[in-house]
Amino acid sequence: MRSIRAQVPRKALRDLKNRTHFGEAAPLSDECIYIDPRAITHRYVAHPRKGAPNFRRTDSGRIMTGDWDRSTAPLTLNIKDEAIRQHFLMGVPWEQTALFAKLSRDIAEKGIADDCHSVDDLRARYERMDRLFEEAARTRSLRPRNALPDYFRREHGGIFVHIDRDGRAIRSGGGMHRFAIARLLGLTEVPAQIGVVHFDAVRNGLLTAYRRQA
Repeated sequence: MRSIRAQVPRKALRDLKNRTHFGEAAPLSDECIYIDPRAITHRYVAHPRKGAPNFRRTDSGRIMTGDWDRSTAPLTLNIKDEAIRQHFLMGVPWEQTALFAKLSRDIAEKGIADDCHSVDDLRARYERMDRLFEEAARTRSLRPRNALPDYFRREHGGIFVHIDRDGRAIRSGGGMHRFAIARLLGLTEVPAQIGVVHFDAVRNGLLTAYRRQA
């Protein structure tokens, strides 16, 4: 069921089509690439009427032409960034952050928030976040998804980024906590899940810079 929800069969067909047309230069759906979080300065902004679709993780590995990659805005601090800074830099307990309050309200009103169905789930989630931060601070790295207990497929569920025509990574939704922790710690290389890739970046072989050599 998880494979169906993640549209893995459709992704497999996309991979086949991409590799048929572009060979090894083509992106794979849910592929693990490595980014420098300090170098990412912009986020993707969806404007469907202006040719910038609402992309999801199910679009991972999709190759697109057009000007969708021009629809960006500078990165700014969001509620998750603020909570992470308050907690890890200032020692504010998670439950005293605006983020925890918002997610608690969402659970009460909608029954779910960030895959949590109760406040106890939320507390457990942020206990795991503490352990993630401690490990990242100690090792100066983030583990890829295939090294984690909840591993599913390639880098599915990781920091989500699109690649524009010039080969620059653009931040998108997904993996916000991991991305914020990486930036807070000043990490220089972290794993990420590839999103949509501009046709020009594939044609010009610009994905090579994001791939680790076996």
